[in-house]
Amino acid sequence: MEDIARKKHWENVYQTRSPHDVSWYQNCPEQSLKLIGNNLKDKTQSIIDVGGGASTLVDYLIDAQFSNLSVLDISEQALQHAKSRLREKAEQVKWYNADILTFQSPELFDLWHDRAVFHFLIEEHERTSYLLTLKKSLRKNAQVIIATFGINGPEKCSGLAIKQYDKTSMIKEMGNEFVLLSTFDEVHFTPNGSQQLFSYFHFEFRA
Repeated sequence: MEDIARKKHWENVYQTRSPHDVSWYQNCPEQSLKLIGNNLKDKTQSIIDVGGGASTLVDYLIDAQFSNLSVLDISEQALQHAKSRLREKAEQVKWYNADILTFQSPELFDLWHDRAVFHFLIEEHERTSYLLTLKKSLRKNAQVIIATFGINGPEKCSGLAIKQYDKTSMIKEMGNEFVLLSTFDEVHFTPNGSQQLFSYFHFEFRA
């Protein structure tokens, strides 16, 4: 999908639907919070939530006293949902309205979190661009958490095709500069009660 079409798609999603109604909505992102809390002991270290526009993850991280937070999303509308929800707390976050494939970060991050962005990159050149951005945006030994639809999970989301991953395929995609530390599956219940299988992958950047 081209950059303009991708942005148009996601702006339309968040202009026409409440964040509470999209299939990937989580009231409390428990697994992500556990991974971040267990692997980032210094709460001044930098965290970026990629594709986290309307996610509540940043709310919980603020409440947990993490103080160096960034949220990136291609949809300005998604970011506005989060800013409105957080009110004055939004000033504690750096907000980036950008396409992750072309994003040029002004800083390096200690932890990269991506729940449900990577699996939309079905073209090899898109994944290559994502990984290039990722490597340029990380400190050495940074933690990388990526959650995608797992094998036997959904084949589409928000009307778009996705790419499913398991341990073997994700290690292959990430390459030798990333060491897999852990992986596990989660059954996510959508707002309408259906089930989606997510696979979480926790890497360390060893470049």
